[in-house]
Amino acid sequence: MTSTGAQASASGPLLGDLFQVIVPRPIKLAEFIANRRAEGYVRYLRPWNLDSPLIVDPDHSGDSDFDDGQWLTDAPPENLVQAGDVLMPQFFGRRGPRLSLVGQISIPAAAARALLILRPVVPIDPSHLRLITAFLRSSPQLRALCSMLKGDFRITASALRSLRVPGWDDALSAALGELDSASSQMARWHQEAESLADNVFEDSEDPVQARRSIIRAGQLIRLRADAAAQLDDPGYIARTRFPYPLAQRWREVEARMSTDDRDRAYKAVLDAAEALLGFCALLVASLAQEADISSKALRSLKNKISAQLGGPGFGDWTRILQQAASATGTASLDADHPFHELAALLVEGSDADQAAARLAGRRNNHAHGRANEPLPSAGALAEAFADLALLFERARFLADWSLLHVTSVNWDRLSASETVGYRRLTGDHPVVPTATMVVTGADRIETGSLYLADRDQNLHPLRPFLTCEICEACSSWSIFHADKENGQLIQRSLEHGHNYPYRGNEAPLRAVGLR
Repeated sequence: MTSTGAQASASGPLLGDLFQVIVPRPIKLAEFIANRRAEGYVRYLRPWNLDSPLIVDPDHSGDSDFDDGQWLTDAPPENLVQAGDVLMPQFFGRRGPRLSLVGQISIPAAAARALLILRPVVPIDPSHLRLITAFLRSSPQLRALCSMLKGDFRITASALRSLRVPGWDDALSAALGELDSASSQMARWHQEAESLADNVFEDSEDPVQARRSIIRAGQLIRLRADAAAQLDDPGYIARTRFPYPLAQRWREVEARMSTDDRDRAYKAVLDAAEALLGFCALLVASLAQEADISSKALRSLKNKISAQLGGPGFGDWTRILQQAASATGTASLDADHPFHELAALLVEGSDADQAAARLAGRRNNHAHGRANEPLPSAGALAEAFADLALLFERARFLADWSLLHVTSVNWDRLSASETVGYRRLTGDHPVVPTATMVVTGADRIETGSLYLADRDQNLHPLRPFLTCEICEACSSWSIFHADKENGQLIQRSLEHGHNYPYRGNEAPLRAVGLR
């Protein structure tokens, strides 16, 4: 996979290898006919016309009432644009150039002298074209090729041809496509709301009846807006989009914080912090086992469970995350591998690293009865909660991944694929519907095991570092990890801390060095 950004542009193709860069001729004012659309005339496109949806939508078809600006009688051939051309201004500000893709409805049209016409000379996939235009809008390399004129950047055709642009990148192109899709969906909802408002009196001129009609018809629009607004609340994201053990912990924190019981609220905050760091550290351990990555902290984790009397705690989880960035064996990982985001969570000296250190100190003091007061002060509770919220915010990448419990696997020999039944353990409730997916690849999927599905839906096995079953203590569906207490191997729940002797097969633990 091609990396993105500056490295991508350094090794990608020259823009001149992909596009013919055409400089339009100047147009004489005598050739203009203002605000007239008739047979034989062509629309005159200038930089401010690049905002028009008639230009940027290549799939739009049909007639249009667009009649803004000026029209030409005899446009020079060099100025005529074609469907599939990309229009770019020669002058632009610090926010970058605005580019537009010419569609069928835009033509006949001619470009002004202030525009450049980028005409593909080889077939370019729409996703690759989207990637190139995004690069041109935001690239420092493009600005480096520009001259300055009255505070604006000016790019010449020859300089533009010499610019290296990104090659094909599946992951980045897919991410841009998802962003475009989300933008288009929100635009459709916006148009739906405007249409409803514009036609409020279509069925009745009675204000009372119109109000009833708009309340009924606009219910779904209001629900969409309410749901979208909640995504600005980090707590809502934690409760609904984080993996189940962490979402459940966050829900308990919010419930405890709403009461006057500061001691239980304080403990819930510290427990949630340890659950978050423990879950992330165990993901690191699982991914490291899969990719043959090692660090001192990971070896210490295995040694604690296999040989020592006590198991891992807050400090061990923190060290695993702190050392992930410098672990050996990461060089061969894909740029989009989830290990990298986990490794960036507790970068030394970062605000998240400092928050984790403060919470670790509070955890130790609380566990050993070193608090100065019988109850934590309101200020101490508020500070601990602020640190927890910061850690959840920095770990928001978890909302893009999925914790999957595989319930069934059916192998198809002819297609060399598996139809996998799974439960997506997302949000603060473990009772979720079962869905299916088709998986191909060399690694067989295990029924009953947990997997991490990354943004590209690659499945990473989590057994035996993370397992799941009905808890013997509370009969709730729970996620467990291996632990040690007084020399005895136990399994401990991430959701509520319940633990009991490890009753499963220990062979998988021995296979990864945990026994």
